[in-house]
Amino acid sequence: MLRILIILITALTVSHGAVDFERDVQPLLEKHCLKCHREDYKKSDYKIETRSAALADDIIIPGNADESIFIELIELDDDDPEVMPPAKEVRMTIEEKKILKDWVNEGAKWDEKIVLKMPTTIDFKRDIDPILKKLGKDEIEKLKKWIKSGAVWPKENSELTKKLHSKITSSTQVKLESEMKDYSTKIPESGAEYHMIAVPGGEFKMGSNEKERGRQKSEGPLREVKISPFWIGKHEVTWNEYEKFMIDGGRRNKDGTKQFPSPDDSDVDLISRPTKPYVEMTFGMGKDDYPAISMTQHAALQYCKWLSAQTGHFYRLPTEAEWEYACRAGTETMYSFGNKENDLHKYGWFIDNSNFKYQKVGKKLPNPWGIHDMHGNVAEWTMDILSQKGYDPKQTLDPWARGNDLYPRAVRGGSWNDFPDALRSASRLGSSKSWKVQDPQLPKSIWYHTDTQWLGFRIVRPLKIPSVEDMDLIWETGIDHDTLE
Repeated sequence: MLRILIILITALTVSHGAVDFERDVQPLLEKHCLKCHREDYKKSDYKIETRSAALADDIIIPGNADESIFIELIELDDDDPEVMPPAKEVRMTIEEKKILKDWVNEGAKWDEKIVLKMPTTIDFKRDIDPILKKLGKDEIEKLKKWIKSGAVWPKENSELTKKLHSKITSSTQVKLESEMKDYSTKIPESGAEYHMIAVPGGEFKMGSNEKERGRQKSEGPLREVKISPFWIGKHEVTWNEYEKFMIDGGRRNKDGTKQFPSPDDSDVDLISRPTKPYVEMTFGMGKDDYPAISMTQHAALQYCKWLSAQTGHFYRLPTEAEWEYACRAGTETMYSFGNKENDLHKYGWFIDNSNFKYQKVGKKLPNPWGIHDMHGNVAEWTMDILSQKGYDPKQTLDPWARGNDLYPRAVRGGSWNDFPDALRSASRLGSSKSWKVQDPQLPKSIWYHTDTQWLGFRIVRPLKIPSVEDMDLIWETGIDHDTLE
């Protein structure tokens, strides 16, 4: 119990670096305080639209949060009648309170030119309906499809991504599918070796038929899918490859950026990397040549970005379609080796033979394309969101199910903790918030799934290098940008 308390206290007091007013504080004041503390609201004498007004009457004392009435009121218990803000639906989180307290202690810095403004609310009839009436039927249908697909708004691409894109395109030598070969190479930062299998483009039937034993509704409808060529990891990413990324990134903010960036930082240093874990992440199951586990989809993608920056190749997670295509390796049976569950012992680690823990990669027989552990050992992240309604039958060319929802995201392959049905080539699993139940941080970490000691990933390198815009979109998939959960 004492250990848990220490972890919780540490989580709540971890440093986040200097607080930036425009980035960190202004949105909180406008969201939680400005409604009642502005010039045209007569029920409150205290105004907070400008720094001079906010600091009047020693309500906020720069450099001394403990003596500031403002901080005292927001830190009251939620059931205290004096707590601010008073409305339950806009109560501040512990993290938000800490940001404001740190801001005050750091001098309550606030450019006098910045005046707080009430957030603009959008009314459908007043604001949206007039716009829609100006559009034709086809334009409205396109707009609906865009919203349904996640309404991803193009953003300015990061300078780092632009730089990495230029590096990758200029250093890539293999241009044609006929030139693709299996290869092995080492990660410069760690010296760890990894192996990639060349997968030719082609077509296959994705999903399962209704008669397949253990089939779930989300595995259909069965559809013919065309896949472009790519390389895929021969094994799941191991701790030898992943640990350097996870624990040797220096002091990091919660979003993974460096707390104290320097002009001398390399591209690798500037990539977002996990904050230090609170527990030993192998959970005593083994490290050397064992698969890395318990990372979020975002963490896995940032690892791909970190690896790309070092190697000059573009890496990412596989889409569900790519993963199943590589797993099946030309087969249409329940498993890549046939339909007999009794043969599963030769090809995968699962609940009957794993001794209730993950095992070293590559110890079981590979599938027909030479890829190991596609059935079992650890389940593997993909790029896609997962719909319980199943696949979109209209998406047949390199499909990727995109969307803004953080849950559920698609996981494939089954694990050491699963029964044979979950190891089938077509089997799917959706991620869940419950995978972070034991995470002591508030808000929850964007890097770790503390309750998934059976979840890992493998990497993919597509032959066709995506645009800068798509690189940014891919590497930033898998994170809740609104809550930084």
